[in-house]
Amino acid sequence: MPPTGTLIPADAPFSAGQEAWLAGFVAGVAAAGRRAPTAADAPTATVDVLFGTQTGNAEFLAGEVVAGARAQGLGATATALDAVTPERLAAMSHVLVLASTYGEGEMPDSAGLFWEALQADTAPRLDGLRYAVLGLGDRGYDDFCQAAKLIDTRLEQLGATRLYDRVDCDVDFEEPAAAWTAAVLDRLTAETGGTTATATPSPAPAPAPRTRSPWNKRTPYPSRLLVNRLLSSPDSAKEIRHYEFDLGDSGITYEAGDALAVVPLNDDTLVGTLLEHLGAGGDEEAAQLLRAEREIRTPSKELIADLVERAPSSELAAVVAHGDRSDLESWLWGRDVLDLLRDAGPAAPDLAELLPLLRPLQARQYSISSSPLAHPDRVHLTVASVRYGTGQRTYAGVTSSYLADRVGEEACVGVYLQPNASFGVPADDDTPMIMIGPGTGIAPFRGFLHERAARGASGRNWLFFGDRHRATDFVYEDELAGLRESGVLTRLDLAFSRDQAEKVYVQTRMREQARELYAWLEDGAHVYVCGDASRMAKDVEAALLGVIAGQRGRGDADAAEYLADLRRAKRYVRDVY
Repeated sequence: MPPTGTLIPADAPFSAGQEAWLAGFVAGVAAAGRRAPTAADAPTATVDVLFGTQTGNAEFLAGEVVAGARAQGLGATATALDAVTPERLAAMSHVLVLASTYGEGEMPDSAGLFWEALQADTAPRLDGLRYAVLGLGDRGYDDFCQAAKLIDTRLEQLGATRLYDRVDCDVDFEEPAAAWTAAVLDRLTAETGGTTATATPSPAPAPAPRTRSPWNKRTPYPSRLLVNRLLSSPDSAKEIRHYEFDLGDSGITYEAGDALAVVPLNDDTLVGTLLEHLGAGGDEEAAQLLRAEREIRTPSKELIADLVERAPSSELAAVVAHGDRSDLESWLWGRDVLDLLRDAGPAAPDLAELLPLLRPLQARQYSISSSPLAHPDRVHLTVASVRYGTGQRTYAGVTSSYLADRVGEEACVGVYLQPNASFGVPADDDTPMIMIGPGTGIAPFRGFLHERAARGASGRNWLFFGDRHRATDFVYEDELAGLRESGVLTRLDLAFSRDQAEKVYVQTRMREQARELYAWLEDGAHVYVCGDASRMAKDVEAALLGVIAGQRGRGDADAAEYLADLRRAKRYVRDVY
């Protein structure tokens, strides 16, 4: 419990660990404000807080760590990992690393260059470095927190000394992250309290941080869904919808490039069928639990392992026995918890045994497709509804079908903001922007263009967009035409892959416009990519490297370094999933 007399309300939605940390922070700030600063107030040591982030969580936590460190009399700065060379790292004394894991165990975009340099044979020894690592990840993936694990191990290999054991956080990261922060800062204060900062200069004042909304995954804001409009043609093979949420009196303030998390409810029909299969039909308490609190669409690793043990002769067990991860992923694709229980037959667990094996139902995050300057009281989303069928069953995405089918007119949906400080419109309105976003990847770029229009920005804007067919899949066509006519959208290159015999993608158009694309880069353009991470983003990066290599004529290594420089300068950023 927080000390008596703190400013933290008794009903504040914080854990005990978070309350303790916040109480100490507030007390430190209050104590500092009661007396005039003296020479003794100078930081006794400096800690470098380094973050690798994909969606902004690690960066936000890094800011909180810096604030906590400064409240305890330590100098502290937060820096993206990619901005730190191994040589610069070797000159640091105390380092805290916060790293998220992206995709299948990959480094996040803001840490790839750092990791490449750190694992090289030429990396310097780090014998004078004290460090601690916090990992952010999703335990549902095999390579849970792999990025943090790799960095932690490599720092040790290079001679650095672990200040505090690594903590790996699942999707509900707030409490373990707060506990790690409090413990590490206490350790740092104890170790460095009698030392004096030497070579490292006093940190500059921290920029004003974005205030995180009180609405979060535990207390989402009940927003009215004001608009649910079909964007794609009824004849399209896809179903893409435009949604608008009312911010009302929430106090939520967002920026173009942020994401909105939507808290779904599972489909009542699927819940009922699952309970009937378990012999628990009519159990309303269980139905509510499965509807609102448990993930029944994607089987957990724990459930898979349990079913393999219970039913060794099942189809699932046979696939697992092969030991091929890609085969298992292929077999699992499209199957849900009910499918796996049916596959296990009589050996499947009953309801009581099943519930602990189901993961908590998670909110889904979507890139915001509006600008607060144009729509300050609403948030827009552009979402593809996931629907497919195999055999006698039809399936639907948990959140996309919830929004499309089960939220009534102006009904309320639980939402909260997911800031993304790394993905936004350039602060300089003269800076050119190149945006590459096929399909629903157009979402943030619609917001970017509305933002620039509202600002009256003079910077040029180039959008690469595509999908399957122009006649059925050209979402926001009229809006884009209007932005072209007004001069906000300088160039629009389209790639509709199935409208001709030879498939054409956005990367095809990039190669066709190689000279102009490179000229924009040389003029200082920022490049943004949004959409599918597994194929599109990789193909776009390969095309971008090819454009750079072809126009510079200095080989692949030079092109890779050119793109690395764009990353370091935050002129090449991605929002991929």
